[in-house]
Amino acid sequence: MNSFPWGTQRRFNSYSDYFRILSGSRVQKVTIDAGFTCPNRDGTVGTGGCTYCNNNAFNPSYCDPSKSINQQIEEGIEFHEKRYRVASEYLAYFQAYSNTYASLSELQKIYSDALSHPKIKGLVIGTRPDCMDDEKLDYFRKLSDKYYIIIEYGIESCYNRTLKNINRGHSFEDCIATVHKTSNRGIRTGAHLIIGLPGESREDILAEAGIISSLPVQNLKLHQLQIITNTPMAAEYKADPSMFRFYSLEEYIELVIDFIELLRQDIVIERFAGEAPPRFIAGPGWGLIRNEKIIMMIDKRLKERDTWQGKLLLRN
Repeated sequence: MNSFPWGTQRRFNSYSDYFRILSGSRVQKVTIDAGFTCPNRDGTVGTGGCTYCNNNAFNPSYCDPSKSINQQIEEGIEFHEKRYRVASEYLAYFQAYSNTYASLSELQKIYSDALSHPKIKGLVIGTRPDCMDDEKLDYFRKLSDKYYIIIEYGIESCYNRTLKNINRGHSFEDCIATVHKTSNRGIRTGAHLIIGLPGESREDILAEAGIISSLPVQNLKLHQLQIITNTPMAAEYKADPSMFRFYSLEEYIELVIDFIELLRQDIVIERFAGEAPPRFIAGPGWGLIRNEKIIMMIDKRLKERDTWQGKLLLRN
């Protein structure tokens, strides 16, 4: 096989290759913290937030809502230019909490500030399905005529029992409805899943590949379960570790490959795992290993198993 349906010889539809084909160069995200919160934190649908969530474990050091949007972009570009030195275009990545949880007028000010920077070519907006409405979607549709826009929904699990246990404050049916509304407007739509949440079996996890494939999503992020300090889940783990099933790195790689064998081939995989500084890890972890190394291990195992994204889905 000279190349796979996504146009490269890589055995999964990778995010970096997707952008090289789309724009001819590396595109780098610059993370921004605009000071949003979530409806399951402020009492609208609940308090305490998601049981696994401590955004301090994932925000880069330059992210600080006390800084202006422009200052965070400038510092983020400087950070990435020192680290990679190959990106020529940047996307403003609004990651922390729910980045559509405000009035449309507030969102327009925030996103206009980001898009006014000459090196910013689009927006990546992380949010929840219950923090989106038709008015906001119409706004993002208009933006998508000129910029690269993707709305990344924190689905986390396809099972309502899990969503309830982790205090998400919304149902999977909410996810389905909002993803369809977003996609129907021609807005690129992403999904985020956590692999290994309490109570989910290996079979449950693999079934999610088919569920996600049935939705009109274009991008997917996978994230292994991590127990992060100063979270309700960390307290749950301390009280009863038997509630949790952790995968070794080798086990996780095999599971992820089994998962993507069942995943629709046109879905772009943005990431397979998450990183958090070791000081934030309150449970079993994989030590100091970067995502680049994990991707290399996945590439190697895909070749050894002679498999690729969607291989088994096409047989079913």
